[in-house]
Amino acid sequence: MSESTGRVAFVTGASGGIGRACAVALAEQGIADRIAVGWAGNEQGGAQTCKEIAAAREGVKSLAIAVDVSDPQSVESAFHQIETAFGPVEILVNNAGITRDGLLMRMSDENWNDVLRTNLDGAFHCIRRATPKMMRGRFGRIVNVGSVAGLAGGAGQANYSAAKAGLVGLSRATARELASRGITCNVVAPGPITTAMTDALPQERRDELTKQVPAGRFGTPEEVAASVAFLASDLAGYITGAVVPVDGGLGMGH
Repeated sequence: MSESTGRVAFVTGASGGIGRACAVALAEQGIADRIAVGWAGNEQGGAQTCKEIAAAREGVKSLAIAVDVSDPQSVESAFHQIETAFGPVEILVNNAGITRDGLLMRMSDENWNDVLRTNLDGAFHCIRRATPKMMRGRFGRIVNVGSVAGLAGGAGQANYSAAKAGLVGLSRATARELASRGITCNVVAPGPITTAMTDALPQERRDELTKQVPAGRFGTPEEVAASVAFLASDLAGYITGAVVPVDGGLGMGH
């Protein structure tokens, strides 16, 4: 994977954390040489990701794009910008996501709907928009960033767990529909990863999560990105409908 394939990639939720690491890995490993960086609410983070992409590999072009994946019109606008600047999206990494944690009995309709719209509907909107041109090109790599919570469930995360579980069904339906057209669709399911989101957790909660992980530590965004980059590569053409855990063993048996 050292030689650039000249692919066009779009990574949503790429203003930091796992999304940024994925965008940089695609550049660094020569999997894509034109990379669109989707951001929502953190324009500076999107710009920083573009800087890191430029530093990762000479000649790789990037473009930061504001996109609300829960809004089909915003997704349409983002894809139009990418296609105008770079051409059709060949690699799609659906990483955009939010949390609105709370006990099930107290969870508001708003918090339920917001998480489902962003984490599940958002992936659907992007897949639906990307796949017609992938089909014409008879090539496509779709990688959806799920979670161990989508397989094992997470207390206080009924909305998030439901969305991530739904992502598995969406991915496998997509894989079955499009495999004959050279398009793969897979899920990478991280466990606890060191990001701004987990840094905001109380130390007591972080310690509790660490004890549950057989590896005895949180993972890094780069470890997740390594799996995403491989699934986005030409070499992964015979892998589709898979759920790849990157969780230090936390989800074993699910």
